[in-house]
Amino acid sequence: MPGLDYFSNSKDVASTKSTSTDTVVETAPGVYYNARLDPKNFLEGPLSLNPATRLRQMLARPGIVVAPGICDGISARCALEAGFNCMYQSGAATTASRLGQPDLAIATMNDFVQAAQMVCSLDPTVPVIADADTGFGGPINVARTVRQYVKAGVAAMHIEDQVQTKRCGHLMGKQVVSREEFLTRIRAAVIARDSIPGGSDFVIIGRTDSAQVLGMEEAITRLKLAADAGADVCFIEGVKTEELLRSTVAALAPKPVLVNVISGGLTPSFTSQEAETMGAKIIIFSLVSSVAMVHAVRAAMRSLKKTGTDFTSAQGMDPKSFFEVMGLNEVIELDAKAGGSAFQVV
Repeated sequence: MPGLDYFSNSKDVASTKSTSTDTVVETAPGVYYNARLDPKNFLEGPLSLNPATRLRQMLARPGIVVAPGICDGISARCALEAGFNCMYQSGAATTASRLGQPDLAIATMNDFVQAAQMVCSLDPTVPVIADADTGFGGPINVARTVRQYVKAGVAAMHIEDQVQTKRCGHLMGKQVVSREEFLTRIRAAVIARDSIPGGSDFVIIGRTDSAQVLGMEEAITRLKLAADAGADVCFIEGVKTEELLRSTVAALAPKPVLVNVISGGLTPSFTSQEAETMGAKIIIFSLVSSVAMVHAVRAAMRSLKKTGTDFTSAQGMDPKSFFEVMGLNEVIELDAKAGGSAFQVV
């Protein structure tokens, strides 16, 4: 595996190494640097059709990346219809939509991968950032997770430092693993990514939940170490104030920082514009679709129970209109171009 050489303990500074996939430069002892993935290489040119490459281009260029949380095919279609150019597959939302369960490490890697395969297929050029929880096990499991996510078409994943029996980052009572175990997860992800034949632009995001457990200083230290180990983006969960977000961004520069906003959660309800002003490079709204769905479906079910009809909740949307949101017109167009006649009338 070529990636194994990327964490050499060599004391040579700025030495160059060649592998079968990439050229790697150690800028300092123990610090990962892959020349092919340097942000400077993604500053110019048209946006790539490869979602991982496109996300790297978006990270390297001006502007914040706004990724709404999606939980299923309907929410993903609505995000695309609204014009978002990146989506976030929330672990909490995936667990809720696929299993009807809370975000307490109940969903498995297969649940996440199957959801990602569907979401990424809707528009394969739009980057999807996917939650990978703790990597679903030890280093071998983390590596397998990376390979499965890449095959599914995911552009980026974040991996965290909670214990295996994790919980939503905005719940209380979290526990985290040691620094070294966290870094082992990051290294395993990087090694797996860099060992993919032909090279991969897959983005690895290091997330720490330690701010609420061990304090902000430890959280920033962990993210600095994760960046040195090869994380492309740093994700600090539960930033409680604007000042803390600004200081985190400054401490981790030039690494891009991701902020997670959940209404009523630990982080204030920053707008994307506010987060960009504070220096964040990615903002995700993890439960935007899931919570909205609960409110809407609750209201529809209560109305149906009370009135005996769904006329009010339908708001005039007939079946064809619904299917048009789900891509009906694209299906009709493809069928006609291929010479089919099954959908001349729908």
